Amino acid sequence: MTKKAHSVSEHEPRLYRVVADRILTLIQDEGIAAGERLPSERDLASKLSVSRASLREAVLALELSGVVEVRGGSGVYVCEKKVEEDIPEVGPGPFEVLSARRLIEAEVAAIAARVATDASIDAILNAVLAMEKHHEHYASNENADRDFHLAIARATGNSALVGTMEYLWNQRGRLWHRLKEHFQTEELRQLTLTDHRNILEAIVAHDPAAARRAMRAHLERVTRTFSRG
Repeated sequence: MTKKAHSVSEHEPRLYRVVADRILTLIQDEGIAAGERLPSERDLASKLSVSRASLREAVLALELSGVVEVRGGSGVYVCEKKVEEDIPEVGPGPFEVLSARRLIEAEVAAIAARVATDASIDAILNAVLAMEKHHEHYASNENADRDFHLAIARATGNSALVGTMEYLWNQRGRLWHRLKEHFQTEELRQLTLTDHRNILEAIVAHDPAAARRAMRAHLERVTRTFSRG
């Protein structure tokens, strides 16, 4: 296996790219051949002294570049192909985005609960109903999920917050979608619907504290799910 060097910004390094490089070095140093399995996630995180969340992002980046294959219930295997290209730049990691969203969206939900009009609440409700209707169809469900979170931002009446939420949502790039593909289940879709209903109920009740708690609980649950699998 050949590892090609790539540049990492000195001012804004992507941690998952740094960890991915360390995994490549480990594969080479320990002579893990194509078709062989990497150490378990727990062992690999301990060996590299990184969190399992950072490791998971790095493995997904390597999967996107064709270095490894993630086999559900089995492990991570080195691919047969030789890799000649850089690890792709895919933007912030999923956990970086979730951290920012927990900080910002909880307050957005609280503001929405305080000032939302009936029309704004109807838009949030319609997004929840669309998610319920299309919860088994990935693309339609994603669109409805986006509509839900942006409808809450619009309910604040603050266009800067809407723009911020659009930016954060658009950071859900290739790593995010690959992570979601690996861990999305019917149970998790139902939990997301329950979370969204709780957020909606708090906004309908014009209860900022409850809306803040419900949004934070939702994003913390997503983080836990993607961190632990």
